[in-house]
Amino acid sequence: MNADTYMPSPMCLIENTQHGKLVINEEALRLLSNIKETVVVVSVVGFYRTGKSYLLNRLAGKTQGFSLGSTVQSHTKGIWMWCRPHPKKNDHCLVLLDTEGLGDIEKGDQKNDSWIFSLAVLLSSTFVYNSVGTIDHYAMDKLHFISNLTELIKVKSNEGDDDDDDDEELELLKISPAFVWAVRDFTLELKINGQDVTADDYLNHGLQLKKGVSKKVMEYNQPRECIRNYFRSRKCFVFVQPTASSNLNQVEKLAESQLDPQFVDVCRAFCQYIYLESQPKQIKGGHRINGRKLAILAQSYVETIASGMVPCIEDTVTSMAKIENTAAVEGGLAHYQQQMELRVKMPTETEELAKMNTLCWKEAIEFFMKNSFNDQDQAYYNQLLVKVQRHYLELCDKNEAVSMEMCTKLLETLSTEIGKKLREGFYTKPGGYEVYKQDRQEVIRQFHSTPGKGNKAEEALSRFMQQKTPEADSVLQADKLLTDTDKKLAAERQRAAEAEQEAKAQEEAMKSLEKLREDEKIIHEENVKYLKLKMEEEREDLQREQKLALDSKLKEQEELLEKGFANKAQMMEEQIELLKKQQDSASNWEKIAKVTQDLLETAIGAYTTNRTMKLLARK
Repeated sequence: MNADTYMPSPMCLIENTQHGKLVINEEALRLLSNIKETVVVVSVVGFYRTGKSYLLNRLAGKTQGFSLGSTVQSHTKGIWMWCRPHPKKNDHCLVLLDTEGLGDIEKGDQKNDSWIFSLAVLLSSTFVYNSVGTIDHYAMDKLHFISNLTELIKVKSNEGDDDDDDDEELELLKISPAFVWAVRDFTLELKINGQDVTADDYLNHGLQLKKGVSKKVMEYNQPRECIRNYFRSRKCFVFVQPTASSNLNQVEKLAESQLDPQFVDVCRAFCQYIYLESQPKQIKGGHRINGRKLAILAQSYVETIASGMVPCIEDTVTSMAKIENTAAVEGGLAHYQQQMELRVKMPTETEELAKMNTLCWKEAIEFFMKNSFNDQDQAYYNQLLVKVQRHYLELCDKNEAVSMEMCTKLLETLSTEIGKKLREGFYTKPGGYEVYKQDRQEVIRQFHSTPGKGNKAEEALSRFMQQKTPEADSVLQADKLLTDTDKKLAAERQRAAEAEQEAKAQEEAMKSLEKLREDEKIIHEENVKYLKLKMEEEREDLQREQKLALDSKLKEQEELLEKGFANKAQMMEEQIELLKKQQDSASNWEKIAKVTQDLLETAIGAYTTNRTMKLLARK
């Protein structure tokens, strides 16, 4: 991670004001936006004074950082952030989020708690719920926020659609974080019906459903079903009390040797699990995001909540895609323009300009592909294509203009001596035309031998010869040594030389146009290659997203069948089949490549048609 994005200590990301309004911290947003690495986001949520901050400090590899507090007063207000280099994954950033304690008696605002809870779900890739005591009915009752999750988070923007709850649930499952329950100050034995069990078994036992359709049973089952339906994986850690109660308010200052060994072991296992198993934060479509995109998410969600609306995942991702793809287009174009300016010294030959264009275009594509996402039908990619192509054609025109100007000035300089002799009457003598002709041939020879003239040398020479025709005719007619027949033959040879030079000029121009056509084919081939790679990447993202959701549903169905909930398991079959049949959007790359080719042909076709018409007009 770059030094300027490294955070020595936590800072507030989302402030919860005294009036209960959530406000984004612009400085934290700026810092988060500078993180180019893929982010793994871990949030810890729970009621105040349950030790959330201690776990986060351990994840940060520190004993201090997030405020622990030592009284019954809640210390963390809003959501605090600590960005750290990931200890196990290169090129990844571990973003730790410490949320304001739920149920703060000073706040007395359950709605505010709900928004803090939903923001933690929306922003994190691993959601840690921290509680004290045991996983029992009382603990589940406190998780009523999960039961209201679909009221706090909207997945799709089109409410008017006839999308059923199953579809909404599936879409939420695809982007939901992994769920970890950290049970603190656990004093019981991990036994069920007299048998030793793991912490995960203990969690699953606590999430078992009751049979029946009574109101009491439905109320009992609701938070448990929500955890099963909204989180694609579940994990549990049970922690004994870290030390004697008299030292609890100083736990961050105690050495590991002063803590309960069992507590230390579980802390280590918890951290290792988070480091190794927590996945990068991803958004709809399976796209993994960096700090900049996470900052956009946070700002969008907070602004939506502040406006009194419910955060919509689809709308937020669409807005983010517009921001990021627009920036990717402008960044790709700026890179192309900068590199062409650095690498191309005008005037240059058509082949050299085309070579640099291909190299810089490839780099522009790579920049765009790296920074863009969710580019529907590659609309932004084609914007970049058109803008780069337009700039390249402008460079072609500029190169020709610079070449023409340079060649014209060179010919004027080389013919200065001829002009002087003409003014002095040097050629107005018998045999003067032959001397004049030799002097002009020497000018042409020197012109041809001068390097770096660009791709308009032949046309510039053709214009020069045509401009000097009256001058040559004057010298020819004044030469008394030549007969009328000699003069006629000399004039014919002069016209033939001019025609030959004009043919060379047209050949030079046609060569440039043909090179543009060759460029078009090369760039199209590159487009197809990069589009295939991008589509394959998106297809893999979608497959990963769908596989995680499908695996979660299959596992849940299996557990329901084992526990005798055949009806509920059967009801999940439709969701499972839907996940199996969903197609990704990567299959339409051939259509997109055709659109890209059409854009290229339109841009270059108009340019070359215009040039061809100018050539025909000269004939």
